[in-house]
Amino acid sequence: MENSRIAADGLVLLGCGKMGSAMLEGWLARGLPAASVWVKDPFPSDWLKSTGVHINENLPTAPAIVLVAVKPQMMAEALPTLKLMGNGKTLFVSVAAGTPISFFQETLGQETPVVRAMPNTPAAISQGITAIVGNDHAGAEGLDEAELLLSAVGEVVRLSEEAQIDAVTGVSGSGPAYVFHMIETLAAAGEAEGLPADMALQLARATVAGAGALAMVADEGPAQLRVNVTSPNGTTQAALEVLMDEDNGFPSLMRRAVAAATNRSKELARG
Repeated sequence: MENSRIAADGLVLLGCGKMGSAMLEGWLARGLPAASVWVKDPFPSDWLKSTGVHINENLPTAPAIVLVAVKPQMMAEALPTLKLMGNGKTLFVSVAAGTPISFFQETLGQETPVVRAMPNTPAAISQGITAIVGNDHAGAEGLDEAELLLSAVGEVVRLSEEAQIDAVTGVSGSGPAYVFHMIETLAAAGEAEGLPADMALQLARATVAGAGALAMVADEGPAQLRVNVTSPNGTTQAALEVLMDEDNGFPSLMRRAVAAATNRSKELARG
């Protein structure tokens, strides 16, 4: 990983569950020395113990970055232990849902550089996408450092303001669950039409995965890809007349689903 400041001053990972482990695995694969990483986690996994990183040892006094990956409900207990690192050059990067930048500033000091990030679960296989936004003290350099770290598990986009993170939660943060449910329901529909259950699930999984992969690499946008599959008066058109119905199909359903997730994200941030 091309960042001499991280290698020299160290990186602290606060919490190493599924998301933290996925990121750590990506960093080590990209060449970050294990000796430059300190992990604080009450229940370190066997995999974590095998990596060679420092586990639950005394932390460096001023690491380059602290990546906060604890569950939101543990934040109030865990973060104050790092207060001495605030108001300095240490960049705090948080992947904790529902915890605003203001909480970090209030806990660690108003001049603490903070970047808030919203990743999603495909990060576990380095196929995620993460949105980031920073405070003024993080600046462009802090966003660059955060993007370098988070790109180890997928794509990174930058938001213009923190308020957008609730909509990101509704689209990409919660979005994998929408796709998983689509696989469920597509398989169930195939079974209802007479297919064996295991075959219907295999067809549904492969169809969604393949369509997603094609959408990622194709020059055309999703609307044109849809048109490419749709013959006039054919089978796909018959299905799309149901799915594209403005009142009862995907347009209305997806708007309501994303709005519900976005609004819940706002509620959680307010506490």
